Amino acid sequence: MLKIAVIGCGSWGTALGKALLESGNEVFLWGHLEEEIHPIQKELENRKYLPGVSLPAKLQATTDLEKALENCDALLLVVPSPVIREVSLRISQCPTLPPKAAWILASKGLDPETGHPLSEAIANTASLSPEQIFALVGPSHAEEVAKQMPTALVLAGPDTPRRKQLQENISNDYLRVYVNDDLTGSQLGVAMKNVIALAAGICDGLGLGDNIKGALLSRGLAEMGRFIEAHGGRRETLLGLAGVGDLVTTCFSEHSRNRFVGQKIGEGKSLQEILAEMVQVSEGVHTTRTLHTLSLDRNVEMPITSKVYATLFEDLDAREAIRDLMTRDPAHEIRKGEVDVASS
Repeated sequence: MLKIAVIGCGSWGTALGKALLESGNEVFLWGHLEEEIHPIQKELENRKYLPGVSLPAKLQATTDLEKALENCDALLLVVPSPVIREVSLRISQCPTLPPKAAWILASKGLDPETGHPLSEAIANTASLSPEQIFALVGPSHAEEVAKQMPTALVLAGPDTPRRKQLQENISNDYLRVYVNDDLTGSQLGVAMKNVIALAAGICDGLGLGDNIKGALLSRGLAEMGRFIEAHGGRRETLLGLAGVGDLVTTCFSEHSRNRFVGQKIGEGKSLQEILAEMVQVSEGVHTTRTLHTLSLDRNVEMPITSKVYATLFEDLDAREAIRDLMTRDPAHEIRKGEVDVASS
């Protein structure tokens, strides 16, 4: 049994906290707003973010960060990417935090300051060693995990006894955890897939059918592979849970917030209208802005990302964006020197 602090009481943080408790761990669920934590404590339900799911009485919800972190073996960061540095700094300055605790990223996004994986942001902010940082990612809608529906995730990070211990203590009979050592590729894969999910949603909103979504996912993998390789990750990581697994789930699921935003864009709503009506965060919106800028800076060809960016932030008509992609210059599917998992 481990003591684990889950930092962030949104839908995914709450679902993870419940799952980790059911894996036999002691779990503290932390949130910074009393109006969000108090109902969890009193009603054993997160009505704002995860309504209809009964939470175990042993799940200890609190706004006291020092209490949550005291003597913890690991902490899970489940907060939006724009505040990851701020929250990490606060955690690192907490006097009760054990200096060797494992930091596990369960957020899916990019550092808005640098465009790099979130692990680099927390490593720099909190002065962590590489052996302390992991990412827990994969196809995982909170609503399904909270209902104990079978789910597989991957724990990415250095191959150490600690990783093995975390793998064993996170797993249970409905949550299967694999491991890999491509921390960069795994984080980039699950972040970038949100941009492709926005594009998939736009296609749904326009009523363009299934053919285009199949093409979109395969071409999206091409973009993801180019970007991952340019940043030191491995293209073959996209064959796993942090690539194809999460991409397919997010692009087709009714639970996907990113696909939902894209669908509403395709139906003619403005981004501002859509976000104003949402309770939860659409990480793909933040990631699209960051990824587009970085692709230009690094000269990485990413046509889908470019058109999603123009649709969200430059008022490009969604049908025109699809038309632009469909009428690009003819090209080979697999370029010389590339592997077919992420070809272009």
